[in-house]
Amino acid sequence: MSRRFHSSLVVRLLALSVLVSVCSIAATAWLAVRTTTRAIRQEQGQAISDDALIYEALLGRAATHAGWEGVRPLVDRLARETGHRVVLTTQDRRHIADSADAGHRTPLPDRASAIVDPLAVDAALAGSGSGDRIDSRAAGPFRLTQAERTRLTVIAQRQVTCLRDIGIDATAVTEPGGRPRVTTPGYSGTRCAEDALDRPTRTESRALARLGALVDACLGRRGGGPVRLAPDLTWTPASRSREPADEGLVASCLDSARREQLAPYVAPAALLFIGSPENAAAASPFDLSAPNRLRMAGVVAGVLLLTVVVTVGLGLQLVRPLRALTAAAQRVKAGDVAARVQVTGKDEIGRLAEVFNEMSQERANLERLRTEMVGDIAHELRTPLSNIRGWLEAADDGVVPADRALVGSLLEEALLLQHIVDDLQDLAASDAGALRLHKVPCEVGELLRQVATAHGGRADHAGVALSVDVAADGIGSVVADPVRLRQAVANLVSNAVRHTPPGGTVTVTARREDDAVVIAVADTGGGIRPEDLPRVFDRFWRAEKSRNRGTGGSGLGLAIVRNLAHAHGGSVTAESTYGEGSLFTLRLPGGEPEREHASTRRGSPRAGGAA
Repeated sequence: MSRRFHSSLVVRLLALSVLVSVCSIAATAWLAVRTTTRAIRQEQGQAISDDALIYEALLGRAATHAGWEGVRPLVDRLARETGHRVVLTTQDRRHIADSADAGHRTPLPDRASAIVDPLAVDAALAGSGSGDRIDSRAAGPFRLTQAERTRLTVIAQRQVTCLRDIGIDATAVTEPGGRPRVTTPGYSGTRCAEDALDRPTRTESRALARLGALVDACLGRRGGGPVRLAPDLTWTPASRSREPADEGLVASCLDSARREQLAPYVAPAALLFIGSPENAAAASPFDLSAPNRLRMAGVVAGVLLLTVVVTVGLGLQLVRPLRALTAAAQRVKAGDVAARVQVTGKDEIGRLAEVFNEMSQERANLERLRTEMVGDIAHELRTPLSNIRGWLEAADDGVVPADRALVGSLLEEALLLQHIVDDLQDLAASDAGALRLHKVPCEVGELLRQVATAHGGRADHAGVALSVDVAADGIGSVVADPVRLRQAVANLVSNAVRHTPPGGTVTVTARREDDAVVIAVADTGGGIRPEDLPRVFDRFWRAEKSRNRGTGGSGLGLAIVRNLAHAHGGSVTAESTYGEGSLFTLRLPGGEPEREHASTRRGSPRAGGAA
């Protein structure tokens, strides 16, 4: 009887404790979440607003001045208005201006808040850029002279007066280049029109002619015919005797020509560091208001009273480990990724402590991987940028001649930088679910031969024999995006050639297994250690950390292969015998072509890339 009563009492106490705990946790969590969420949103909104204000002001300064001389008063004013420390440095972190006193300056963080470059506007922080990311205030050689501006202003005011006399609301506004423009909301007639306002001035004509020459030179180098630019930068073919350039090529040349023309008139790119307000702790939005504190106190008092009256004995045993878990959770919330709790039993609470420790460890691992990834991205982008800057400085100082060889070297670095950015963009689109495939039936044998042809020169230069082994009658077609599939195979082939020593072989084979197509790339390189094999598809991972970009790639190629395989509904695996070679197998499902295949990604997909 006593044992039965004891069991019943324990069950009742446990049931009541669970009920009380659930109610208290739910109420407390609701109040805490409601209060802190509002505070976090307010703080984040204010921080974003301040950052955008500072960035926009400095961007406008850079767009209208050829250098950063005299920017210190603007930096000091922005610091006073926002309460933040504002620091502007060159790309190599040499100070341009710092709002903090020399004796109170703290070291700058590793990562800048933004890059102030009027020729590469950050759309997330500023609204003054156009589709080509060039600040609209960067007029450069198109800026009118004072005489031209005065003459057109008089004409514009005359037109405004004429329109107002006939009852039309008209206003004269001045564009960044100094040209006045008459706006008439809701009116599109031609009364009182002044032709002089629509004709380019002498300054604009010279600048437009120079821009056209730069565009034609670019088109000539890339096999396109010359074009004729209009003042609004639209274009038409300049000659009927030559094949006109396609829109994409002209747009690319126009973009590069505009940047080349504007570069001498704008300030060089600078790093912007925005520090936290000095009174952030005193004005923290996380302070609870009086009503919230009263509600919290009422909930806590009620929970404590009910718990003390009903579950004194068992409650103490339950609260002790729960308090430890709560404290550890708060430390995790505060950023302590090493927070752990001591496991004191094998019951449900003990299991909860184990799961919490596992979760905390996993969070620490994810934070470490995130930190490593950010560092790797910065490293990969810094090297080509440093090379470009170094050669340009050498050419500017007269150390090396600015000849075709130098331009070619700089172009190689720019292409490498573009390749890394494109790889990151592919991975970001895949992670966000925005990677769209245009699937059509593809002949696998022909696709593999195209990849081998494209990489044959690199293999010959490396002394590696590259071959494709496909049955004479082929293996048929597979429904896939041909460009993306070629990119995946090309990444595997490029990776194999890079890690195969001279005299080795790389073999690409294809076969059918049931309703799947299997593409395999085998090499006779050094292979991969067994402990490293599970990480070969991780981003920025290299088995040898000392390898440079020339021998180790950017570390993104195999990650892209995995994402492309998953996007096709397939998989990719790696096998290796250390010291003998590796085998990468790409498995794609067979099936009928889909009825609709939309490719909504902006820009044309690339054919392949290195691992």
